[in-house]
Amino acid sequence: MADIEEMKQAEQQYSANSIQVLEGLEAVRKRPSMYIGDIGERGLHHLVYEVVDNCIDEAMAGYCDTVDVKILEDNSIRVQDNGRGIPTGMHEKEHRSALEVVLTVLHAGGKFDKNSYKVSGGLHGVGVSCVNALSDSLVAEIHREGKIFVQKYSKGKPITPVEVVGESDDHGSIITFHPDPTIFTQTIVYRYETLANRLRELAYLNKGIEITLTDLREKVDEFITTEDGERKTTGRQVFRSDVFYSEHGLREFIDYLDAGAPKLIPEPITVTSDKVIPIDIALQYNTGFSERIYSYVNNIHTIEGGTHLQGFKMGLSRSLKNYAEKNNLLSKFKGELSPEDFREGLTAVISVKVAEPQFEGQTKTKLGNPEAISAVSQATAAAMDQYLEEHPKEGKTIVEKIVLAATARAAARHAREMVQRKTPMGGVGMPGKLADCSDHDPEKCELFLVEGDSAGGTAKQGRDRRIQAILPLRGKILNVEKAAQDRAFESQEVRNIYTALGVTVAQEDETGEKHMDLSKLRYHKVIIMTDADVDGAHIACLILTFFFRYMFDLIANGYVYLATPPLYLVKKGKEERYCWTDAQRDAATAELGRGTDKGVTVQRYKGLGEMSEHQLWETTMDPSRRVLRQITIENAAEAERTFSMLMGDDVPPRRAFIEENAHYANIDA
Repeated sequence: MADIEEMKQAEQQYSANSIQVLEGLEAVRKRPSMYIGDIGERGLHHLVYEVVDNCIDEAMAGYCDTVDVKILEDNSIRVQDNGRGIPTGMHEKEHRSALEVVLTVLHAGGKFDKNSYKVSGGLHGVGVSCVNALSDSLVAEIHREGKIFVQKYSKGKPITPVEVVGESDDHGSIITFHPDPTIFTQTIVYRYETLANRLRELAYLNKGIEITLTDLREKVDEFITTEDGERKTTGRQVFRSDVFYSEHGLREFIDYLDAGAPKLIPEPITVTSDKVIPIDIALQYNTGFSERIYSYVNNIHTIEGGTHLQGFKMGLSRSLKNYAEKNNLLSKFKGELSPEDFREGLTAVISVKVAEPQFEGQTKTKLGNPEAISAVSQATAAAMDQYLEEHPKEGKTIVEKIVLAATARAAARHAREMVQRKTPMGGVGMPGKLADCSDHDPEKCELFLVEGDSAGGTAKQGRDRRIQAILPLRGKILNVEKAAQDRAFESQEVRNIYTALGVTVAQEDETGEKHMDLSKLRYHKVIIMTDADVDGAHIACLILTFFFRYMFDLIANGYVYLATPPLYLVKKGKEERYCWTDAQRDAATAELGRGTDKGVTVQRYKGLGEMSEHQLWETTMDPSRRVLRQITIENAAEAERTFSMLMGDDVPPRRAFIEENAHYANIDA
């Protein structure tokens, strides 16, 4: 009876008055993740992208060629362009300034007027109004019609009217905003590298636009490159800044992405067409074994591909197969070619502009427009046909590469079967060195990939046997960046990882996308635990390269982590402090020594094997105290380039990368 009475009261309380109507931008502040993805670091940076997208739309319409982005001292962002400037006149329907409408009304803006913008970036059309809603301060400064207009906002609401504050001969918009810390509770600190990667990408995708990024939070050493290629410091301190500009667009993007890979053909092949939809493609073959294809729609990275990617793969395969058969280049090859054979060692960027893009997929970044398949396929095949006829030497080289890929694939198929070979008992045999956990709930279970038997033994003794499994790896696993598939699958360590995880090798679906079946994944945390030294970092990089190339879905779903064992143990008497950085070590030494280092001992951990099982558990494995670093891919193209550069054959780009980033690293001697 009590339950029935409670239900009646609940029904009475749930009346028309219970329905909340969120006015203006309140909905954005109430559910920010619906509009920007999340309220963590990714969403924080997405605010900048939304404002910059408006500038790029002006550029695509032909009214803007410079964009300036500054990170201010307090982590505010200032974005300026030389476009037409957001209109400031009175809006006929809203009876207020068009500037205020754009900044306070969702789905308001020129993107919805086909006379203003034929195509535009951004997925939802919420743009700068969403940024305004999630900022505790935003100032819009508009230069147009010879005047300077300014309006100030806080949390999406105007706090001043649109005011004329001066005269100006230039034109454009300046948006300065500070993210609201009550929304972005994790961090409001912008990462320079994250912004730089996206702005660089936009410069390549939109040739002729100069995009500048400057960080006013701190100064760094100024470097110059001499005529003989040596990099030297000038002795001056300057604000960190980069200018991103591309004269030739995707051709230069390919050169940038493929900097660490020896080329198979001298120059990238380009595809351009605007018959059905504007299409811009650049592709390059290298001597490596990885397939790297990046697709974009209206400057949006379609990480799940879609119809434009499907059309590209179809057109490429058709053209190359026809050319090989026509020129009798397959006479000695007795096997069969697979679509993936045509893409081994291929780096390609596909960019299409669609007036009404239809997005689908889990992340809404998969193009669904059916007209893109035939348009991209025909454009790709036509351009490839012309290139192959005009460059027969390069055409023959590409076909020879394809035949080698097909031969290796046949060997890799046998090696893949070895990965999942069944035992006489009907199941897949677990690796002999795997110390499994007793729980069988993947969401609770963790697999530690540990460097060597010594550290593996310590980890086995110190772990929580209920949820933590240990798989020791023998030495350094194969560098899959420099090995064909058959060699990768023949590696015992690689096979052990597959078997322990319980997953199958990624398979290509009908659209040409490769995915793993994760339904039988046995652990939802795969933790790489290596020594805290250079050698351990190299092993971790090798394992991450393997995951990136062969088990990308694990990374994409957030299952891969790095453990962070301490570097130092600082002790004085019975007091002790574990330290992960030199700064922590110095602070702990000062604290325990009470101003002097007398009686304070500092132990430097060279390897996990030097720690007792109790210490390893306490610092690195205990879920209640440890710090895990989740591996995420914010920018797949930049990640591809970095892996290729660091793990590939070409030495000069690797040396340049290390020299450029050495001041961010703390290398143990």
